[in-house]
Amino acid sequence: MNSTTLNIEALIFSSEQSVTMFEIMQVLQAAGEENVTEDSVKEHIDAIQQKYNNPDFAIALVEINKGYQFLTKKDHYQLVNQLQIQRSKKRLSQSALETLAIIAYKQPITKLEVEQIRGVNCDYSIQKLLEKELITIAGKAETIGKPLLYSTSTLFMDYFGISNKSQLPQLKDIAAEQNEIGEKPE
Repeated sequence: MNSTTLNIEALIFSSEQSVTMFEIMQVLQAAGEENVTEDSVKEHIDAIQQKYNNPDFAIALVEINKGYQFLTKKDHYQLVNQLQIQRSKKRLSQSALETLAIIAYKQPITKLEVEQIRGVNCDYSIQKLLEKELITIAGKAETIGKPLLYSTSTLFMDYFGISNKSQLPQLKDIAAEQNEIGEKPE
């Protein structure tokens, strides 16, 4: 592998979030690399992906959220899952998860709208989600008082392995069909 390929590999490896093609090109140009084009960077990325397709590696280079990130291969899910269980201190509370789900499906949304859906104050949950960078302030609503609008962040997309909101599970897929009254129509 040549030095440009190794530089790109190092950039992606060192980033906690996915790295876009534009970011890679900017960094390479700033570092003095010549002939940096989207096609040339894509060729280097393809070479890195080919290298990590080897079964001797536990990680793979994956295109996610319009960028590239090293992720553990699915064969190692159980092991990595155990690590995540051990790090339970970093887990979100039930209220934070509920708040995050509402923001994910209804974004952009104001705190008041989240509170109306949940029926309780969400100040603490929203603050924690902002601190963990799972949500961002997306602007201000054009209503009285101009409240802040919240939406999910790129870290949220990286964390859940999705590229856009349309890849979230559909509510009909996860809604339980229980507590129905009467007979089902045939």
